[in-house]
Amino acid sequence: MWLLFAVIIFFDQFLKIFIRTNWSVGDELILFDWFILYFVENNGFAFGLEFFGVWGKFFLTLFRIVFVVYIFRWLFYLLHIGVHGGVVFSFVLILAGATGNIIDSVFYGVLFDYAPLFFGKVVDMFYFPLFSGFYPDWVPVVGGEPFVFFRFIFNIADSSITIGAFLLLVFYKHFPVK
Repeated sequence: MWLLFAVIIFFDQFLKIFIRTNWSVGDELILFDWFILYFVENNGFAFGLEFFGVWGKFFLTLFRIVFVVYIFRWLFYLLHIGVHGGVVFSFVLILAGATGNIIDSVFYGVLFDYAPLFFGKVVDMFYFPLFSGFYPDWVPVVGGEPFVFFRFIFNIADSSITIGAFLLLVFYKHFPVK
């Protein structure tokens, strides 16, 4: 399982550093109509949300670190009691993804010389605009407005976290409740 952790971190960071050093924000590579590499930097958390300005970014980064330390400790406990492999696999995916995004938040500002330690931006690049259209006119507030289904841009770490969380839902019956 630790090999999986290392492989996810490696590919996540390799792709992020490649994109960050060779592309400009907003650059894109259209592989298919529904699969685009599109470089953005996320200063916040999920969906680019930001709260409380500079201090919000600092506390978000600290929260991520505390969360990962807690999950690592929990994973060691689960390994000690011999929990189902699916649960362990899920936690490893979540930990690898969270660690990948922490590396960006903590070090990228200093590494790429745009912000102090703990204030880096997370590099995102996967964009899957599966289809687009318009909301029906009868829909309140957004009626008649255009939409893109799956307009969010994410990275390998985000995918790892999402898959791990989904798998935890699948393997929840094997999760110890003691």
